[in-house]
Amino acid sequence: MSGAMRDPVPTAKGKLPVLGYRLFWESFGSPDRGTVLCLHGGPGVPHGYLTCLADLTSFGYRIVFYDQLGVGKSDRPRGTSLFTIERAVEEAEGVRKALGLGRIHLLGNSYGGMLALAYAIMYQRHLRSLVVASGLPSVPVANAELRRLVRTLPSRVQRTIERLEREEAFDNPTYARAAMAFYRRHICRLPTWPRELTRAMGELSQPVYRTMWGPSEFAVQGSLRYWDITDQLPAIKVPTLITGGKYDEITPRIARSIHRGIRGSKIVIFPESSHLPMLEERERYMRTVGNFLRRHDGR
Repeated sequence: MSGAMRDPVPTAKGKLPVLGYRLFWESFGSPDRGTVLCLHGGPGVPHGYLTCLADLTSFGYRIVFYDQLGVGKSDRPRGTSLFTIERAVEEAEGVRKALGLGRIHLLGNSYGGMLALAYAIMYQRHLRSLVVASGLPSVPVANAELRRLVRTLPSRVQRTIERLEREEAFDNPTYARAAMAFYRRHICRLPTWPRELTRAMGELSQPVYRTMWGPSEFAVQGSLRYWDITDQLPAIKVPTLITGGKYDEITPRIARSIHRGIRGSKIVIFPESSHLPMLEERERYMRTVGNFLRRHDGR
């Protein structure tokens, strides 16, 4: 099921002061059973591609999104020194407190999944449950997997990537086209990408993405390149669901490493999806996550 459904209409939105900057947020539905706070990926892709998760309002949840600092409609600071995962954890906590969300279900996708894991290690007392959607606990391991996937691309595409990376020609349009061959296999496999995904990818914050990650998904050169919290996963005691796609750039091998690290966690790999099963297998994804949330409402 693709993203061809009607755009959801937010029940509330605005700008929120957090750690000295104003962040854009919006929410959908009412918290009859609780609130889900969603953390977008990238780092640097605005949250719009995740608003499909507003489907979870049908299970009785308020779904809250925000654009992280330097991203989307949130403030853009001067320089890049504030773009760290440690500050982003405090930012997520600042959003939770400023909106008065109480104990939340936390869902993070991709880099947002890294952020959700780091938040859970620091602030799990504020969580009812955790959903790690194609997240990762180790960038070095993910980088090795990403490079392995690049080696499965058509040889012509591989040669183009290798040549342009050697030349550090990351802004060459040919590099972007070669990267897109990877993205269509391992980020979203729908024949036509939903417009909210195309829009969000087009609005990627380059200062955030390049500072923290790098010039492409599989050229990890940013400040996160050595980040690894695998050994801290056993500290997470809240109910946890790990989701991913069979063809995910954050591979099932990585999802299983989180599952091994968090005792009692559940794992679901979606067989027709890559990095965005919430778009690629939308109905099944919402059912899986909605049922998990309902089991852990603390009701």
